[in-house]
Amino acid sequence: MNENLIFNKSVEERGTDFINSPLKDIKTPEHFIPKEMLRDKLKLPSLGELDVIRHYTKLSRLNFGVDTHFYPLGSCTMKYNPKINEDLAHMEDFTYLHPYQNENLIQGALAVIYELEKILSELTGMKRFTFQPSAGAHGEFAGMLIIKAFHTLNSNRRSKVLIPDSAHGTNPASAAMCGYKVEVIKSTKDGLVDTDELKSKVDAETAALMLTNPNTLGLFEERIMDISQILHKKGALLYYDGANFNPLMGIVKPRLMGFDVMHLNLHKTFSTPHGSGGPGAAAVGVSDNLVDFLPVPLVDKKENTYYFNYSLKHSIGKIKPFYGNFLVFVKAYSYLLRLGRNGLKRAAYNCVLNANYIRTKLKREFVPASDKMCMHEVVFSCAKQKERGASALDIAKRLIDFGIHPPTMYFPHIVREALMVEPTETESKETLDYFIDRMIKINEETKSDLKNIKEAPHNTPVRRPDEVRAARFPDLRWKEHGE
Repeated sequence: MNENLIFNKSVEERGTDFINSPLKDIKTPEHFIPKEMLRDKLKLPSLGELDVIRHYTKLSRLNFGVDTHFYPLGSCTMKYNPKINEDLAHMEDFTYLHPYQNENLIQGALAVIYELEKILSELTGMKRFTFQPSAGAHGEFAGMLIIKAFHTLNSNRRSKVLIPDSAHGTNPASAAMCGYKVEVIKSTKDGLVDTDELKSKVDAETAALMLTNPNTLGLFEERIMDISQILHKKGALLYYDGANFNPLMGIVKPRLMGFDVMHLNLHKTFSTPHGSGGPGAAAVGVSDNLVDFLPVPLVDKKENTYYFNYSLKHSIGKIKPFYGNFLVFVKAYSYLLRLGRNGLKRAAYNCVLNANYIRTKLKREFVPASDKMCMHEVVFSCAKQKERGASALDIAKRLIDFGIHPPTMYFPHIVREALMVEPTETESKETLDYFIDRMIKINEETKSDLKNIKEAPHNTPVRRPDEVRAARFPDLRWKEHGE
């Protein structure tokens, strides 16, 4: 379905004069803005209301979302967002909150934050959480600032952070932004941290190891207790990137594995998908000895009253309430309350089952990155298909023709022609079978109809744009012909 820009659908003098005839006297733009900064004219499209409604409804049908299609985007947990969570988050009691309201008037909202923190602490084993960061990478940065503040207070001159070669791309960026030198730890042939190399690189200059568990190959780090001991013996800390917490919910606590600091993507693991840029929220949790470094305020309770607590000794920052993405907290809190521990554990088991079902069904056509059983996501190499002329990108583009969003491509970088598939726990067996059948069909096309794959997708309004040019020279506004 092609849909013209609304400017191209415009008909001169069509529409209404309501905007030109306000019911009340209003000040002109010149009253607020210097005349030389105002436009000479403002070219707006002119359409009737029904045409406008139809235009935007058609555009909405072009959107690709988890509510309409299978969305197996690896490491991003694009799972179904229960609508009851949306309904709760849009209650007026929450949506009409103001950042400067008196604490006495927002006791219910503070209770949500307080109780959510208690639940996350129980799930992870961490002592306390802050909800200040607005996204996963923001949470990583806050966590690394806490680690740096801890070492500085204890006069530990630490200069480097260790990061596995399978890590999320934001990990080295977060460490570097805190002034640390990044050193890479290579993976073994099984896709796990090479503990021998780790031992050789951990020294008195090491501030921390940033680790994702399960890692980005979807594998659980079997020697996590050894890894923890190696770090702690040298006075270094262990940071947990919680982007892959889905398969561990209600089963194992990161603190018991030896992690000192972690972040959780509430917008991924606990309900709201993070597409379209948000909203997101990263909760950062710490062990007992790091609580005083959390950004303030935290929410505490005295008798039956909730209040903002600013009294931490070594806080890395003070931020005025109210917390930025509060509606995400409401959804996460609703999700956790409805599922409970047993429900979360079942969800964790199901996401592991779904990923391994796909791995087993497709391992003849697409080579898994590891022979080990995976956790919540499975990484395939399309190296065989590449030899026939079809790249991972070509395969991902072809999936669009079947109403399937492309998986994550070319990540992690240690896997050649990688496709990372995360089915999540919310997808049915029928959907997984449809995906598997389409992948098998595409593999057959790499042998018999390569041209069809190389030109895919075939049924979308935009097919294969020059993505590099689109990123460097984006078309951000409509221009009149000749402008």
